[in-house]
Amino acid sequence: MRIALGADHAGFPLKDVVRAAIESLGHEVVDRGTFSTDPVDFPDITQQTCAPVSSGDADRAILVCGTGQGAIMAANKLPGIRCGLAHEPYSAHQAVEHDDANVIAMGAWLVPHALVPDIVREFLQATFDDDDDTRRRVAKLNALDHLTPTD
Repeated sequence: MRIALGADHAGFPLKDVVRAAIESLGHEVVDRGTFSTDPVDFPDITQQTCAPVSSGDADRAILVCGTGQGAIMAANKLPGIRCGLAHEPYSAHQAVEHDDANVIAMGAWLVPHALVPDIVREFLQATFDDDDDTRRRVAKLNALDHLTPTD
C-alpha cells in the first residue's frame, strides 16, 4: 500500500519512528512534510497529507501532531476522509473495522515510541467489517457531510 505520512512541528520527532514502522511492513511512504521542528500549521499539513488519499494516490494516511487532536479535527472536515485517533493498537484497527477509517492521527507527546509499530501494523492490516451494521453506520457518518446547521 501507499501510505501518506505527515506531521506538524510537534509531531516531527515521532515521524521517523512512524515511517520506519510503515516501511518495515513493506509499504511505501508518501511523505507530505514537515521536515523539521520549525513551526507549521497542522491544518495545512493535514490537508497536504490527506490529499493523496482523497485523490486515490495513497491508500491510507497517518498524521502526527502533538496530541493528535488538531489533526483529527482538521482531517474529519475533509471530504472522503474518516480519521480516527490512535494512541494504542486497539483503536487503530477498530477505527478501520467499524468506522471505515482511512486515516489515523496520533500524538507525539502521548504515544510511547515502543507502541508505534503495533499501532501502525494494526491500522494497516485492518479491514472494514463490511456487514449490515457497519455499512449502515458509515453511511450515516457520510450523510453528516451533507447536513446544514438547521437540519
